[in-house]
Amino acid sequence: MTSPAETPGSDAFMASLAGLAHGLEGLAQDATAVQIREVRLLAAAAALAEQTAAGSPARVREQDMVLRSIAAELGAIMRVADRTMQRRIDEARTIVEDYPTALEAWEAGRIVRGHVLTIVAAGSIVPPELREQFADAAISKCERDTPNRVRPALELLAQHLHPRSFAERHEEAAAGRCVRIVPTSDGMSELIAKMPTALAEGIHDRLTRMGRAIVDTRGERAAGVDAEIVATDARTMEQVRADLLADLLLAGTPALDDTSGTTAGPLGKIRARIQVVIPAHALAGDDHDACDLVGRSPIDPATARVLAGGNAMWERLVTHPVTGAVLAVDSYRVPEKMRRYLQARDQHCRFPGCRQAAIRCEVDHNQDYALGGQTECCNLCHLCQRHHSRKQFTCWRVRQLSGGVLEWISPLGRIYREDAPTPAVAFTPADLTLPPF
Repeated sequence: MTSPAETPGSDAFMASLAGLAHGLEGLAQDATAVQIREVRLLAAAAALAEQTAAGSPARVREQDMVLRSIAAELGAIMRVADRTMQRRIDEARTIVEDYPTALEAWEAGRIVRGHVLTIVAAGSIVPPELREQFADAAISKCERDTPNRVRPALELLAQHLHPRSFAERHEEAAAGRCVRIVPTSDGMSELIAKMPTALAEGIHDRLTRMGRAIVDTRGERAAGVDAEIVATDARTMEQVRADLLADLLLAGTPALDDTSGTTAGPLGKIRARIQVVIPAHALAGDDHDACDLVGRSPIDPATARVLAGGNAMWERLVTHPVTGAVLAVDSYRVPEKMRRYLQARDQHCRFPGCRQAAIRCEVDHNQDYALGGQTECCNLCHLCQRHHSRKQFTCWRVRQLSGGVLEWISPLGRIYREDAPTPAVAFTPADLTLPPF
């Protein structure tokens, strides 16, 4: 518990916080050294298994048996299951053998462990002969951002380097779509649907917004005919989402929707929303590269084109495939121009490390409007509710520099630079003549 002398902002509080920050920095450096030693030791364990089985007629099987034995031994020391240890050994070998430059960058402090694991995960689809090229490009991206933020860019980079087009691989993967039931305990089961990402994201978004409609109108509905039901409704958002999914699949319409006849009620009118960035060459029919479902993962160009052409909620930004200059701005639902610009510029929450998509964020005045801050792009950015509240109710402050660059100032006075995301579009003067495509 904080004593009166250590209230937030006091000298005693700031001194304590500075001590914690300094201690954590030293601990992070020590942890990095230990983690790298562990990776090299586990990679050596994989090499030992391979060397031991080198002369065996049944080399692959013998190597696996030796590796299992080593994993059991090391797992017992580390108090983890042998299967877990074997996965860690395989991961370490991949890092050391396939991504040596990433390991060197980690050792030099240019990137952290999370970056390395993200590189390995994203690069799993890249052919072995191209992994060194992939790693070199990935490291430069990792140096500028957090592992969570850089993951989509690395996934798109890996997709681009793959010799087969994303559309071909997506079509093959989509053939494996399915719905499965996994029984758990206490009379419960998990319903798992494997489907294209755009559909899954849209389903989750629609359930969330329908859930909010139910939760937010409890007070209004409490005075109506369903007052007794509403008065006892204390479900969480997760529970409401699950109940809505069951209602929609089993009954066709949510049980709590006041649908009359064939006219959809307020819940039935809610449609799913997703935020997608589509390069101009993909919109024109090129299927090799993936498109970016912001905040999630790549999706296939064919699905992105369908979304662009048929969804009334779609906001379309067409960009030049080389220069990134805006060729056309079109929208079926005409948005406010400044918000559209900010969504394209920010793409996600602008607090360091956060990837909440801009469409699910709030537009914040960096300098409070009540204190004279203007409603203009150089004073606005997207922040998710969590980080918007942090700016409002704590000592964290932010200032915006040119080019949409943010400088976050911590209570200790440390500055964390938040560069604008790699632009999905480039804005040019309206009278500039742009090349055709």
